[in-house]
Amino acid sequence: MHHVQKLDIPFIAMYRKEDCLSLLKDPEQPEEEKSTLKWHKVLWAIQELHKKWLLFQNQKRALQFHYNKRFEEESRRGLLHDETPQLFESIMKSLRDAESEREVEDVNSKFNLHFPAGEGQDAIDISSDPGVRKYVRSNYFDFVEVSVTSTKPGLYMDCQKKQLNRFEDAQWFLVQKAEEENLVQVTIKLPEDRLNRLIRDLSNYNLSKLSAQLWNEQRKLILQDALSNFLLPSMEKEARSLLVSRAKNWLLMQCGKALWNRVSMAPPYKRNQTAPPRVMACCWGPGDPATTLVMLDSCGELLDVLCIGTISWENLTWTVPFFDKPTRLRMENDDKRILQFVNDHEPDLAIIGATNMSCDMLKLQLLGIESLQVPEKMIPLRVVYGDETLACLYESSQISADQLPGQSGMVRRAVALGRYLQNPLAMVATLCGPGREILSWKPLTSFLTPDEKYAMIEQVMVDVTNQVGLDITLATSHEWLFAPLQFISGLGPRKAASLQRSLVRSGEIIARRELATLHGLGRRVYLNAVGFLRIQQHGLAANSTSSQFNALLDDTSIHPESYLLAQEMAKDVYDDKDAMEMQRIRDQPSYLEKLDVEAYAKSKKLENKMQTLCGIRRELIQGFQDERKTYEELDEDDMFYTMTGETCTTLSQGSIVQAIVRRALPKTTICTVGAGLICTLQREDFTVNGREISDLSQVLKVGDIITCKIKRLRKKRLNAELCSL
Repeated sequence: MHHVQKLDIPFIAMYRKEDCLSLLKDPEQPEEEKSTLKWHKVLWAIQELHKKWLLFQNQKRALQFHYNKRFEEESRRGLLHDETPQLFESIMKSLRDAESEREVEDVNSKFNLHFPAGEGQDAIDISSDPGVRKYVRSNYFDFVEVSVTSTKPGLYMDCQKKQLNRFEDAQWFLVQKAEEENLVQVTIKLPEDRLNRLIRDLSNYNLSKLSAQLWNEQRKLILQDALSNFLLPSMEKEARSLLVSRAKNWLLMQCGKALWNRVSMAPPYKRNQTAPPRVMACCWGPGDPATTLVMLDSCGELLDVLCIGTISWENLTWTVPFFDKPTRLRMENDDKRILQFVNDHEPDLAIIGATNMSCDMLKLQLLGIESLQVPEKMIPLRVVYGDETLACLYESSQISADQLPGQSGMVRRAVALGRYLQNPLAMVATLCGPGREILSWKPLTSFLTPDEKYAMIEQVMVDVTNQVGLDITLATSHEWLFAPLQFISGLGPRKAASLQRSLVRSGEIIARRELATLHGLGRRVYLNAVGFLRIQQHGLAANSTSSQFNALLDDTSIHPESYLLAQEMAKDVYDDKDAMEMQRIRDQPSYLEKLDVEAYAKSKKLENKMQTLCGIRRELIQGFQDERKTYEELDEDDMFYTMTGETCTTLSQGSIVQAIVRRALPKTTICTVGAGLICTLQREDFTVNGREISDLSQVLKVGDIITCKIKRLRKKRLNAELCSL
């Protein structure tokens, strides 16, 4: 389907389920998660193998042409020996039979040695023989052992005789990096018994290039020479390449999972609504730039901006009241301005970028404002934390300056923070434009090349975008929502940019068919793309002459090739002349919900369309159902480590830390660790040279730096308890 019919992966996964049902299952996805988005890893793997197979076949054809041309040239020059034609035929047969790139490389090495062997050439000739190399390779990788020895005792843990398949995740990259820095020595070798067995097996090989007069001992020496100086070093190189490939594949999958978790999350919808929330986004600033609040409508457009004074743990007096008088007066004024800002714009949700410990104080300030409620509903405004890493990439990008001209960097960052909450997919897609800012995202490891990382990004974005769909009616009025268009099946960046320009020029689109008739999509591109492009009838479009039922179908992921099946199902289910009325189908979904699709398919002799009919039924009930996972706030660990700037490796229970004394009382001392994590040290947990202290204030002074151990982390409260070493 992909190679011959030119159908893209999303199209096959959505509209050709019956032809590849077993390939659509994700082995890592729990069976109970049937209604969620699917990462079609198997289909993507098949596509990648298909690309490699095409390149492999092209390589073989090119070598065949090269070999024939070279053989003919040597023949014309009269340089062929009697045995050369037979040798040439055996090489060509080996090339035709080659099933991997390694085997083709072996054949190529043999071809480059097709001239009669000279003195000392026997070992090279044997080591280049494709049959010999294939046999050695098949007996090498299952038994070869890797040993890692530290060049500086105690710096690295040694690893002795570890088989290749025991290297997990990205371990080999760490070993390789340490080896490059001369911190470890790596040895890759076969166990002695396996090496002896390999030599014994090869001694029975018909060494056609050796003269009959050679003694067996000489034959053995030549084999040992071929193994030691040519075959085994070559196999070691292949083993290292295999370890790199496995580690790289693991890292790519981890990058893919990190991105998948970001873009497969739905916005925090309000109950019984499908529109994204109106968001107030807040980014903490140290003063220059100022802490910035922005208000976004439900489509992510900037409505208003409010800058307030900074609030930081560094301003704390560490006693009641916790701020000096000028700071308190400024905060009271800011509280009034924030309250007016909320009352004016009525946000559904507020999000604060979690960048440091001062952000927690900003949240406390928002929550501490009396009567900070959504007007009329009189319910407290919900305030959540968000990760600013993607928003910071947007802030420094050219696309942000183009979309928000004249706005400061902090405003652009806050807008991105809010838009990510409203539409994670579109916000991430914005960073996948010509500048490819997404490649600077922290979870994307430095061990991978930009092209390798972007290939995985593209795979994830294509899978999610096409399952979610793109409302081009809405995007026509809000440019930033066009960002995922490049990932729609059949398009790509160039075709997507052309389609976007055409849609913006026309100002509206009434029906899907216009994508082909008015906006220039070719037949194959239209086939691949149209089912994933959503057209909602608003305003002028709703009063157009297109049929109501086709308007309904254009607002579903039902492909136009199945519109007749959908019409027939609607007529059969509602069984009267009003069956085709769009409003009735939407208002009375119970008729469709009761439909037994399996029995219906049998009655229509459409058993081979079972998956298609199930999809039609689901989409008629509600078009483009959002199957993304429900929005989840940052979990306890993510919030804690994002705000402290630490990791579970650098800061956990038992970690040794340097703490700065902020206030010393007889029974309790308040300290800060790192970027402002507030910690307490109790009298009973502190000793000096093993001696208990009755009054902490007598031995500890403000500004003292003491070495302590983390006794307990209170991640939810963003504080910790300390104790002496």
